[in-house]
Amino acid sequence: MKKLHNSTLTKVFIVAGIILMMILLVPLINTLFSVEPITFFQLFTDQQVLDSMQLTFSCALAAVLIGFLTAVPMGYLLTRYQFPGRDLLQALINLPVIIPHTAAGVALLLVFGRNGIFGQLFANIGITFTDRPAGIVTGMLFVSVPFLVNASREAFAGVDREIEQASWVDGANYWQMLRYITLPQSWRGITSGALMMWARGVSEFGAVVILAYHPKIMPVLVFERFQGFGLKAALPVTVFLILISLVIFICVSVFLFPKEKRNNQ
Repeated sequence: MKKLHNSTLTKVFIVAGIILMMILLVPLINTLFSVEPITFFQLFTDQQVLDSMQLTFSCALAAVLIGFLTAVPMGYLLTRYQFPGRDLLQALINLPVIIPHTAAGVALLLVFGRNGIFGQLFANIGITFTDRPAGIVTGMLFVSVPFLVNASREAFAGVDREIEQASWVDGANYWQMLRYITLPQSWRGITSGALMMWARGVSEFGAVVILAYHPKIMPVLVFERFQGFGLKAALPVTVFLILISLVIFICVSVFLFPKEKRNNQ
């Protein structure tokens, strides 16, 4: 990594970077200091907030578990195999990132709603999505799974192929190679993708609010309290969500990746 040079171009870029960081950080920092500590900690005595926390975190976790079963294998396929339509498939996986999430909610409702194809299919086994936790999980999964696919793809791409080939020479099969070689070398990247997926699921609003407004997850609760009682009522829950995002950022940046690896990026 190169050191900064004292040139005009470098100074211009530094100023541009400072402006960008101010745009990103000032609203967040200002929000954090807009709530008194006693008001913030009163959140944990509000039963509606506690129920919403439990629902939000558990549904996001369920989405991540489904992601492990589907997104991680997809990331492996995209990394290790060449096949027709591979680039198109990668583009389609990233599509939920750019689709407006309210539009995604409408699309999900058409498919997972009571009259939708999957809605009717799952209703036969007693699973409904409209205004149910299953709908919340579906909305979270739809918008956040690209994070885990892409992180898994990059993690598998970083695995030393020579070690994998050596395991083949020693008689290992696919599952043994995956268990003892591939996953141990890629777990950091996969875990970071899972954490990012979980955090993205926790913060989702648009796709969930259309498919499953009830029961209320925390972003929906923020919206409802802002509409019903104003900015002051929405601030404590907003601060809590920002702090959760900050904790995830610290976990991914500091604990999952060694300092040497971050310096080489």
